Amino acid sequence: MTDYTVYKLCVSEWIKYGALGILLAGIAAYVFYRSMIIFAVMALPAAVLFPIYKKNDLFVARKRKLSSEFREGITVMASALSAGYSMENAMVESAEELRLLFGASAMIVTEFEYINHRVRMNIPIEVAWQEFADRSGIDDIRNFAQVIRVAKRSGGELNSIIMRSADTIGDKIQIKEEILTQTSAKRLEQRIMSIIPVAIVIYIELTSPGFFNVLYENIAGRIIMTACLAAYVAAIIIGQKILEIEI
Repeated sequence: MTDYTVYKLCVSEWIKYGALGILLAGIAAYVFYRSMIIFAVMALPAAVLFPIYKKNDLFVARKRKLSSEFREGITVMASALSAGYSMENAMVESAEELRLLFGASAMIVTEFEYINHRVRMNIPIEVAWQEFADRSGIDDIRNFAQVIRVAKRSGGELNSIIMRSADTIGDKIQIKEEILTQTSAKRLEQRIMSIIPVAIVIYIELTSPGFFNVLYENIAGRIIMTACLAAYVAAIIIGQKILEIEI
């Protein structure tokens, strides 16, 4: 089963983001140097480093998607428990409903079905949930697995305990999603602002050919453009860091 605490790029992702890295290197070489030699020097490192850079974004996006699917999963499971199903039967019903909601390939569907498979092999459901929680790397899933384990050990109103916990954790995840939604406009603005400087240079070059030639024909110009490139990259990184909101 998938270990969500690490992200490994597949071959297609290496090719996709490697090609995108080469494209970005080409744009940078044109805008800041107008040199094929510089492009040749930048292309290979960009093809290797850009996929590595994107891996963290893909890792975070996968965890957010899993967290969102998990919220739906425990909501469906809480509904099944309120209808009188046992924990084990509620998991079976939830897997069926989630398959209709997300499709058979969804992460939460795969995980719920695997938990059901483990239960059919006489593995206690709290153990199966804990295995999923350990692989998920998500605190909300770990907390829910701990609730199931404690509720199973203590007995009592098992279904009502799990239902209340599911509602509480579901509300917490929903608040996180709302915060991300409200800040999405700022993230889009940051991306647009990152493109504008390059777009301005290309526009001026197209409308006034040779306007920037002085910056590409002597050492002083090369130094200035190198400093501009460093400042531009630093500005993008700082902008992304500012918008990385820990929830």
